Amino acid sequence: MIKLHYFPSTASMAPHIVLEETGIPFELEKIDREGGELNSVAYRKLNPNGLIPVLEDGNLVLYETAAICLHLADTHPAAGLIPALGTTERAQCYKWLSWLSTTLQQTLIVYFYPERWATQADAVIQIQAHAARKVRLLLEQIDTQLASHQGPWLMGDCYGLPDIYAMMLCRWTRNIEGSKAKDIPRINDWLQRVLERPAVRRVFEREGLPQPWV
Repeated sequence: MIKLHYFPSTASMAPHIVLEETGIPFELEKIDREGGELNSVAYRKLNPNGLIPVLEDGNLVLYETAAICLHLADTHPAAGLIPALGTTERAQCYKWLSWLSTTLQQTLIVYFYPERWATQADAVIQIQAHAARKVRLLLEQIDTQLASHQGPWLMGDCYGLPDIYAMMLCRWTRNIEGSKAKDIPRINDWLQRVLERPAVRRVFEREGLPQPWV
């Protein structure tokens, strides 16, 4: 049985949605984040970085959200969440997942945890302001991508991993001061399409997240 170690509304949301989209049986193990589980010996054996999420698939233990999503999509191809291997579409999927995880997600982390990069109050404020400006520029890249084709999804006609991952990160911007992803009309329309998917709705409900979801 596949097990996902998760916490509501965190980076575990993307693999949680992928699992629901595949329709396979799986277990959820909610992390006692406030109780210090991320720093426990047992959890650090699963993920030495002490971060969320972790996936256990038999003897395989995976961390890093993008890696987990790719593994699940590859091992359950019937779900149709990733283009065929060796295609241009597959390469574009890799590009967007890499960009989302290493560029947009990391900029959001800087915004939400600026004290990790500075200790003086004025420096923390400055770092957060720079991160907020960069997030807005990065959201424009998503808007440009959506405008580049006539399809309903991020990569065009096919819903897949980039939609799931990008929705999760766009949702995080609801807690940013100033403009948010949902304030960009084209992005908001796309977000609503993602949120209408039954698998996505099941995840929000199972994680106990109140509406509005973005």
